[in-house]
Amino acid sequence: MRQVVADDLDALLDVLPPHIREPLREQPGLSELLEVVIDLGSPPEARLPGSEVVVSCKEVDQNDISFVVSRIGEFTTDNRAGIERTLHRISAMRNRHGTIIGLTCRVGRAVYGMVDMIADLIESGQNILLLGRPGVGKTTMLREAARVLADKTRKRVVIIDTSNEIAGDGDIPHPAIGHARRMQVAAPERQHAVMIEAVENHMPQVIIIDEIGTELEAQAARTIAERGVQLIGTAHGNSLENLVLNPTLSDLIGGTQSVTLGDEEARRRGSQKSVLERKAPPTFDVVVEILDFYRVSVHTDVQESVDNLLTHRPVRTELRWVDSNDQVQKQVVLSPEVGEPQVAEATEEHQPQGREKPVRVYPFGVNRSRLEATAKRERLNIELVDILEGSDLFLTTRTHYRRKPQRIRDAEMMRIPVYVLRSNDMSQLRQCLHTISPGTSRANYVHQLQQLLEDGGNGNDGGERFREGASRGLR
Repeated sequence: MRQVVADDLDALLDVLPPHIREPLREQPGLSELLEVVIDLGSPPEARLPGSEVVVSCKEVDQNDISFVVSRIGEFTTDNRAGIERTLHRISAMRNRHGTIIGLTCRVGRAVYGMVDMIADLIESGQNILLLGRPGVGKTTMLREAARVLADKTRKRVVIIDTSNEIAGDGDIPHPAIGHARRMQVAAPERQHAVMIEAVENHMPQVIIIDEIGTELEAQAARTIAERGVQLIGTAHGNSLENLVLNPTLSDLIGGTQSVTLGDEEARRRGSQKSVLERKAPPTFDVVVEILDFYRVSVHTDVQESVDNLLTHRPVRTELRWVDSNDQVQKQVVLSPEVGEPQVAEATEEHQPQGREKPVRVYPFGVNRSRLEATAKRERLNIELVDILEGSDLFLTTRTHYRRKPQRIRDAEMMRIPVYVLRSNDMSQLRQCLHTISPGTSRANYVHQLQQLLEDGGNGNDGGERFREGASRGLR
């Protein structure tokens, strides 16, 4: 299904100095070349999948860099340039005086077939957001989506091409985008303005946009969607959960806001009183997480997925992949519930050898999604619980602690240590989790809390975090 139809590799090799170009042509596996790195004072390197090869023993000098620069297009404000009618990209490194001292020459390839896994979604008219790690094929899939919509469904497609990665360098776009039109962006900071200009001036039915990365661009995307124009784009992040936690881009999937529930509603939901909820309808109807060239995970209903993430319920996704017969297969996958209390806990004798039981944390007024994401990213042995009884630690913020709600008074009566955060930001959560997860035994964990209390009398930072609430919990 995946077929490389154009890489114009000779066009890239022709701009390189002869002492780099000729040895490079003789390299085995040249068809899989990813990029060539040319740094002043270092030998040139060729990067292939899984390896780096020194192309020439001769160190790069300023004449070599000038040789390349004179044969490519002009560098824009983001220090990127290209080669006319190709998808290759040359990125520059400069010194403090603005002189170019390094070049990364990246091979651009047009690939047909990747979009077949989500062709039905693209042709449905829904707004689609592509996510994935760098190099996984987001821009490649975006380019082919533009071609399919422009040539197969005959829609008016306009591409907002900020870095010229989608349609190539020069005034004439690469044929890989088909009959789609391309609007170039003079400077990256003007991308949001060009998005709006495209809708107002050129009557598109579809807007294609790569790398939505700022709040202004997120707002422009919402404006486009509200005008009834189909929007297909990519954003920074590997998964939908990343976007929920990203304050800059969360508006793309509806945004989040903190809501305080009444006692009765909190009991009905079985949650704490301070919860996160979706603020508005999502800009994008579908989110596609690209796992690799042949496998994607699709959130077909972003509104439902975001609501389930915020309320710690299972999230339904559709896994799609290409089998050995080049057929697209689909399977509905239900993620495990997030943050649910364990129904049964393994006894001490059945615990895996060498692995301690997790520290059970009861969060109150704390951003639970951030807490879970931080614990997962830092690989800490933490378990978030919804039942106060049996928890090892009560985690709250200074604002909530000063109000002394019933839940905090219950924790202190049950002699559960209370950890008070100064604020609800990521750095405080990370510091807290590293403090309460020493990676040893629970006895050492309790000893560490006691030590923090003793430090509190000396004005240490650890004692400050526990001074307000933990004293009654431990003593």
